[in-house]
Amino acid sequence: MQTYAYGYPRLGANREYKKTLEHFFKGDITEQELDEALGGLQNSILETYKAHVDDYPVGEMTGYDPMLDTAIMLGIYHPASHADYYELCRGSKALPMIKWFNTNYHYLVPDLGTVPPFGQVPVWNKPLQYWDRHQEGNPYLIGPLTFMKLSHGHEPSDEPELLLELARRYRQVLSELPRVHIDEPALSVELPDLVFEATERAYEILAESGTGIHLFTYYGVPDNLERVVNFPVSSLGIDFVHDADALPALKRSGFPRDKTLVAGVVDGRNVWRTNIPGTIDLITDIAKVTDRLAISNAGPLFHLPVSVSLEPQDSPLLPHLAFARERLEELRHLSRCIRGEEQPMSFREGAHPSVATVQEKLRLLSESDTVRPLTAPQRAAVQRTELELPMFPATTIGSFPQTSEVRRMRARHKKGEVTSEEYNGFIKAAIADLIRFQEEVDLDVFVHGEFERTDMVEFFAQGLDGIATTTSGWVISYGSRVYRPPIIFGDVSRPAPMTVEEVAYAQSLTDKPVKGMLTGPITILSWSFARTDILQDQIANQIALCLKEEIQDYIKAGVRIVQIDEPAYREKAPLKKREWDKYFQWASRAFNIASAVDEHTQIHTHMCYSSFEEIIESILKLNFDVISIEASRSEVGVLHGINKGSFDRQIGLGVWDIHSPSVPEVEEMQHIIQQSLEVFDREQVWINPDCGLKTRQWPETEASLCNMVSAAKNAREVTATAEV
Repeated sequence: MQTYAYGYPRLGANREYKKTLEHFFKGDITEQELDEALGGLQNSILETYKAHVDDYPVGEMTGYDPMLDTAIMLGIYHPASHADYYELCRGSKALPMIKWFNTNYHYLVPDLGTVPPFGQVPVWNKPLQYWDRHQEGNPYLIGPLTFMKLSHGHEPSDEPELLLELARRYRQVLSELPRVHIDEPALSVELPDLVFEATERAYEILAESGTGIHLFTYYGVPDNLERVVNFPVSSLGIDFVHDADALPALKRSGFPRDKTLVAGVVDGRNVWRTNIPGTIDLITDIAKVTDRLAISNAGPLFHLPVSVSLEPQDSPLLPHLAFARERLEELRHLSRCIRGEEQPMSFREGAHPSVATVQEKLRLLSESDTVRPLTAPQRAAVQRTELELPMFPATTIGSFPQTSEVRRMRARHKKGEVTSEEYNGFIKAAIADLIRFQEEVDLDVFVHGEFERTDMVEFFAQGLDGIATTTSGWVISYGSRVYRPPIIFGDVSRPAPMTVEEVAYAQSLTDKPVKGMLTGPITILSWSFARTDILQDQIANQIALCLKEEIQDYIKAGVRIVQIDEPAYREKAPLKKREWDKYFQWASRAFNIASAVDEHTQIHTHMCYSSFEEIIESILKLNFDVISIEASRSEVGVLHGINKGSFDRQIGLGVWDIHSPSVPEVEEMQHIIQQSLEVFDREQVWINPDCGLKTRQWPETEASLCNMVSAAKNAREVTATAEV
């Protein structure tokens, strides 16, 4: 049986991708050295593929983001140099950034609203470039449907014709290639009939090129599978892991004899080892539908760390884990088992550590545990009196720059080179310095800086039982930014307070309110690798109970504002909207379990880089008082969508794009504030950056925050003058 793999992590075993980009951003290497390093990473990926599987794509490597590369290929943007390219990624012309489907990978969002008529010659035939260089594999492309659905600047009514225009452009790209690998995960979302019909026609247009098309759907199964299987392609990839209806749908639709079915049978999104005997049974069932069958990963492998072999080998979890390289080994093993060349490896699921006290807390939960006293406007009135904040309060999202000194001290403490007493003293000194800095900048609500935290999820995982962390399990979030998803292996509980000491210490140093900073239950769940045999809502409720205990300790320590970050709240929603109600019901309940506290405590939440306007009704079921969002890259268009839901809370405008090293001008931020007042009452508006500042440098942070505070003060003056 043939094997196929795709989406292998471009990060590299030692995070070479991240280090290379950041060296280039700092000016430490030349454009040529950057290109050579990225080329070397592509070569390494191809060698890994060839060592394990029969077929694979080529050209998955990118300088930052494949969606941007596709937009350039189609003539939407015309960067003349590397500098121009990275201006679109992280400069003053940076494109908006949104989550890739329901994952924690972020992509740059092209704008199709100002696209000139497409020409007849590709601006940059990236797939051909890689084919000419390697003469192997299947040149990689994001499909026209996915590219269109993930882009902005067009109306839904324009999509059928726009898709056909894109297809004609793609045909020109394909005409110079013998074969291609096309990713079309958008086929697994709910599509209007006219859009799906246009997609059928689009693939007929692509087939006119004469190129062999290997088409991959994933994250779910297309609703119109009986028609998708008849697309004019050489092979079709279907995800048999993430949609229980995959095999029944295939049996209903049948499969043509003139193409190959590439069955995604090992998980590309989670790290638990494949049940080899059970998967062989699945493959046997699939083979009853078609005799032209290959096996593959279900979903791209870049959602996984590179290899378990990079982890300390004494962890009891390791025998139960498979990262990207191990998925390739599983595919090879499955193929050999099917051919009778190897005996199936036994499957050890591992014990699920169940904690009686946790299960009892879940059993005792009732709806009264999710409700706050008073309505949101009533709570706002109480908090306005007690907090005595000015109009347009200025604050930050939580983290401040983590300098090399901070990271070095944390590493030394982990190695035992400095005592816990010395390390804690260092953290307290950093907090004290930050409180003084915030006083000088004249922010209205402070934070403690999060200097003790590695990552907003990993840090809390390290303080909770039932969750493990890795040492080298890095995954790309966007561009060069990486994180290490924890692994949820059992019932989750809080053995001790996790953040109270640092936040309470910060509050003791100032009369201004200091926010307690927590990562929400849905984000901790979503950005971890959770066991698939434990119900997701049960895990979320367990985490929520831990956070509630933390908030109660905050309140006892005199902390009056608590922020619960939930950037994954929209992200984790199922691809098919007909399944949203069930998800948002348990997701909102988990948030509300954590945040059901008295009216005197102001609850903030932070959600970044998601399409909030389409879930505003669900957001308004949450217990928060203030929500902070991104409003810089999206040019506040999202605000109008939010207000359609009769928004009765306060909103923090992310007026500074922290993913760009540029220092925003006061006028830029003031413009966003003024635009927001067309949608919201002035009493509703807060001013803040669009995300945490951990990755920024201190000089740009200080300059940007000074400008931000000036913008807030100017808005107050303008408002006061207008009243007179």
